[in-house]
Amino acid sequence: MKQWMRKLLDQFDLDMGSGAHLGSEETPISEEKATLLYIIDTLNKHLFEIDSHSIRKTRENLDNFAKEILQPSAEKLSDVLFRFRQFYSKYRIDESAYFEKTIEDFKTIVWDFVDQLSEDLAFDMKNDQTLNEKLMQLKEAVEANSISDLKNQSRQFIDSYIDFQSRKENRNKKKVAFIEKNLTTVKKKLVEANHNLHRDHLTQAFNRKSFDEQINQIWKMANANKKPASLMILDIDHFKKINDTYGHDMGDFVLVECVKLLQGLYSRESDFVARIGGEEFAILLPDYRLEHAADKAFKTLEQVRKEVFVKHGMELRFTISIGVAQLGQEEDVKQWIKRADLALYESKNTGRNKLTLAKYMNSQINVA
Repeated sequence: MKQWMRKLLDQFDLDMGSGAHLGSEETPISEEKATLLYIIDTLNKHLFEIDSHSIRKTRENLDNFAKEILQPSAEKLSDVLFRFRQFYSKYRIDESAYFEKTIEDFKTIVWDFVDQLSEDLAFDMKNDQTLNEKLMQLKEAVEANSISDLKNQSRQFIDSYIDFQSRKENRNKKKVAFIEKNLTTVKKKLVEANHNLHRDHLTQAFNRKSFDEQINQIWKMANANKKPASLMILDIDHFKKINDTYGHDMGDFVLVECVKLLQGLYSRESDFVARIGGEEFAILLPDYRLEHAADKAFKTLEQVRKEVFVKHGMELRFTISIGVAQLGQEEDVKQWIKRADLALYESKNTGRNKLTLAKYMNSQINVA
């Protein structure tokens, strides 16, 4: 079996019913089915929380499709593919509608803001025209040499000017209040949009998009400054079994608590904790050599091992597997991630609840 297929199946951690380990030669799977599983896994890693499709429910549906695809019956596979196409089509339609609505909501806010400013400009122009007419009448009275007309026009102009200034002052106060309110709303929407763009909806760790951006920045800085940088990729062991045994609420709880623990351990301003998959996380450590990252990773393993997580009176323990790689000379980002990912896979494939250090040129050291 090809290595990418073996790794993918092991990542799903599904029970085939035969007692054999997924991805072993005893449980062969076609490349077509493996490709479908890869598509499902990719979808799982890039889901959005939308009104009609919660991420948790969508992920549960995708996991069920994955389990069904692994069944040997060709007839069942045909039915599964038909239902998967229907599910995926509806999801993409609803996802598109969600983004269109979000854009429309934002456009409405900006349009209301522009509309109010247009009203203010029209008000000022109209009153400027009225005041200008009064001023012209006053000039005509001066030229007419009529004291009576001059007094009358002067009084009218002064009254109009005072009234204009008073209304303008009140209008300006309302305008400023309106602008402040709308700017606050727009700013809030932009902050929320920026936050949602870069953060995982459930755990509030950075998301995969942010990770991709950050690791490229760190790679550039490390190459420019000739300073070390390390990448840690970790995975919660047997996470799907946690979901199956205790339910998705407990699974979500585990993910959130895991991130809280990681953020507490990696609290430097330059440390970067991201959720890059369902139960997979990445930690970027600028200025860390491999030995320093290994020490930190080992402490992380110990901390997770001894933690007892409690929800609704139920106690739960879990473990993690870790792969660590220091950025190598003349190594690009993809190669760096691949070495850390292979080190993680080595940890999972040799017993889990451990870490593996990836040396340059793919030589590895296992650490319990």
